[in-house]
Amino acid sequence: MDQSIEPLLDDEQVASTLKVSVETLAAWRHTGRVQLPYVRIGGRIVRYKKSDVLALIDAGHQSAAEGV
Repeated sequence: MDQSIEPLLDDEQVASTLKVSVETLAAWRHTGRVQLPYVRIGGRIVRYKKSDVLALIDAGHQSAAEGV
């Protein structure tokens, strides 16, 4: 059994990484405008996998390169 568990990031950490506000992250979750997977813990706590945040960043770089 794999004992390594990817650490989860909170809203503040993700917002800082993506240079957006915590409110923007909440709007993305609510509207589905940006596909950033998240986990709800206990119904209220929201966390993100670092790999999903990095994948979102990578997807943005690919889209920008394709538009050039």
